[in-house]
Amino acid sequence: MPACADECRLKHQRVTAYLDEHDLDAVVLTRRANFAWFTGGGLNHVNLGTEGGAVSLVITRDRTVAVTNAIEAPRMTGEELHELGIEVRSYAWHDGAAAAPVWREVLGSLRAACDGRVAGLPDTVATLKSDFDRLRWSLVEPEIGRLRALARETASVLEQVCRQTRRGMTEFQLAARLSASLLEREIRAPVLLIAADDRARSYRHPIPTATRFAKHGMAVIGGERGGLIASCSRVFAFGPISSDLRRRHEAVCNIDAVMIGQTRPGRTLGDIFELARKVYADSGYPDEWQYHHQGGPTGYTARDAKASPGNATKVLANQAFAWNPSIAGTKSEDTILVGPNANEILTATGQWPVSTYAGGGRNWDRCNILSL
Repeated sequence: MPACADECRLKHQRVTAYLDEHDLDAVVLTRRANFAWFTGGGLNHVNLGTEGGAVSLVITRDRTVAVTNAIEAPRMTGEELHELGIEVRSYAWHDGAAAAPVWREVLGSLRAACDGRVAGLPDTVATLKSDFDRLRWSLVEPEIGRLRALARETASVLEQVCRQTRRGMTEFQLAARLSASLLEREIRAPVLLIAADDRARSYRHPIPTATRFAKHGMAVIGGERGGLIASCSRVFAFGPISSDLRRRHEAVCNIDAVMIGQTRPGRTLGDIFELARKVYADSGYPDEWQYHHQGGPTGYTARDAKASPGNATKVLANQAFAWNPSIAGTKSEDTILVGPNANEILTATGQWPVSTYAGGGRNWDRCNILSL
């Protein structure tokens, strides 16, 4: 039996336990993150800009059925679900009333809850509680292997393309090179931020523009493959790096190292946030945390939650995180895995200059500003 079927069976066990705990007979999963998680990397989307997909999974204790329109059914049967033994039920895409009878037949009188409303779904289907998302958070071994490969390749592409940046290039040109190089490796970029010079200091989410590089730049990638996402940021400069920018970057690297070192099972996001806020203040930048979130757990979404004051969400073993402390003009960001015994930086390539910072009782290599 294919490894993806074995993984799907593990996920089904988690869902079954959830059904038992919440007095449910079925869950209906349409969100892209949940579909990819349950199927071991399957894709149910058409539009990259939507959170919901075009195919829903109905998962009961003894079976899983996919419900979709006649447009998507052939690809589901032929590419995404054929190895998993999941039956595909479809309805006419051109008939607005065609979905409801299919849903009634699949669900019957089952007590069900969904992660999003879709056409034809009975009103009796409740909304899933947010705790369902936690089923995705602790990764199983096949997922860890896929995330390691994705993280390594995403960071490698980012670093290679950054090294090729030249004065006078536009942010659009750098973004285009990154997108093309990632797609060649079957990696999509749902997050792609590029900042040249003053835009890096002015905006924490710099969507690429026609601005040209002159002194320095920052590139941010969220690379997705098979539903999993790896995030990383790199900063580079042409010629000498100003003392102010270097000081700011060293501060965010120090904050990042503390956050990485303290991200251990049982700690809360609120605990880690308070440690970060203290290091911001100790570094001479007490207010900078207010201008951008600090990151948090990742996996099948860019961030499943964000560290914030009082956030009681606990870190789990085998959970992925991407912290991103920032100070105007710079940022430090990599994807890590919280192993049972130690943390691992998944987006470290060994091909970018680093400096060592202390955090959580050990030292961490954090990426420097690359001089081009």
